[in-house]
Amino acid sequence: MKERAVFTTKFGALATTVGSAVGLGNIWRFPYEAGVHGGGAFLLCYMLFVFLIGVPVLCAEFAMGRGTRSNVFGAYSKLAPRQKWQFTGYIGIVASLLILSFYSVVAGWTVEYCISSAFGQLSFGDMAGGHGQFTSLTTGWRPILWTVIFLFCNTFILLGGVTKGIERASNILMPMLFLLLIAFCINSMTLPGFGEGVRFLFHPDFSKITPSVLLGALGQAFFSLSLGLGCMMTYASYFSDTNRLGRTAAVGAVLDSSVAVLSGIIIFPAVFSFGLSPQAGPTLVFEVLPYIFSQLPGGMVWSTLFFLLLFLASLTSTVSMSEISITFFCEEKRMSRRNATLLSSAISLCGGVLCALSFGPLSGFTIGGLTIFNLFDYLSSNICLPIGGMVCSFFVGWMIDKKFLRDQFTDYGRYRFVLLPLLTFSLKWICPAAIFLIFLNSIGLL
Repeated sequence: MKERAVFTTKFGALATTVGSAVGLGNIWRFPYEAGVHGGGAFLLCYMLFVFLIGVPVLCAEFAMGRGTRSNVFGAYSKLAPRQKWQFTGYIGIVASLLILSFYSVVAGWTVEYCISSAFGQLSFGDMAGGHGQFTSLTTGWRPILWTVIFLFCNTFILLGGVTKGIERASNILMPMLFLLLIAFCINSMTLPGFGEGVRFLFHPDFSKITPSVLLGALGQAFFSLSLGLGCMMTYASYFSDTNRLGRTAAVGAVLDSSVAVLSGIIIFPAVFSFGLSPQAGPTLVFEVLPYIFSQLPGGMVWSTLFFLLLFLASLTSTVSMSEISITFFCEEKRMSRRNATLLSSAISLCGGVLCALSFGPLSGFTIGGLTIFNLFDYLSSNICLPIGGMVCSFFVGWMIDKKFLRDQFTDYGRYRFVLLPLLTFSLKWICPAAIFLIFLNSIGLL
């Protein structure tokens, strides 16, 4: 039997983990969620939930992944062979393919915006121009081309394998991403609205902390760490025995949250500098920011770099999501790495084409009132992810032998992990209850 791949360095393990978590959820979703929910109040709740809920569930996935050295389906099978917990693995695999389908369409938009900006085609003098350009981009047949190009880049990395493909790409892409973020933050400091934007983001108005803000922050914390899919479980199965799981989870959460905060520092000063509303919602990135960039000195350069940043963040996330199904096909269906990668990419491409066309030729085709794009988003984000995260935390908290957890977090007694009782308590009681609230809120029952 071929020996299973392992990340060669601790930096590589951390870079791939952070790369999996960092994506459009941090750079696109966090700023508009914070804008809608009051800035500082939302940020405070978000950071609290990252460490109360996100890190424990992240630790649970890490322990299952490295402890079994298996894909998400195989991990449940090995830890509970006589029980039917494997269904959670199927949920993660299906959800990852659904997300890849619609996520690749949005990532394709970033590719076109980056190229259009580089050729000076994003210059317009009002917000109507931004809306018109975005509408033109997302309708018709052209989005299919950019979805294909993005998935080609994704597949190219995955065909390189775990160490020469995923780890090597993460070691390059993640430092690039953080350098771009820092460069944009420095540029934000020169804007007249920097002070107002920073106050909006960091000065919490406690009167704005409502149940809606709490649930929004809880959902953002959960989804921004890529929990519930099995991404982190899959990547942890490639960790070496020298990786300290608790430390890796904590550092990964800090870096992931830092990207979200840095994105806010980039976006809100720009919004306030031009008298725009921070509550612009999902259009903030694709309509508001191009208008802002067109008003700045060197705007074409900054715009190109920003959409390059979004492209890099999207790519590191889709690589990790693809690995969920690839490892399943390789280990459970005995496929070669190459064939498993091509099959995963082909499924994602078919779904991506349908999602891309749901803004144009297939916009009139709906299921339950949802277009294909919105249906894939709803099923994966609102149903599959909360169920996957809830079952994972319950499974590790209640079903797994405590010796297994202790061995994983102490490296079989070589290190101390004083937070193990707190981690177990959180996984038993706090995390399942909190994720259940996310689930109820996401399906409109709360």
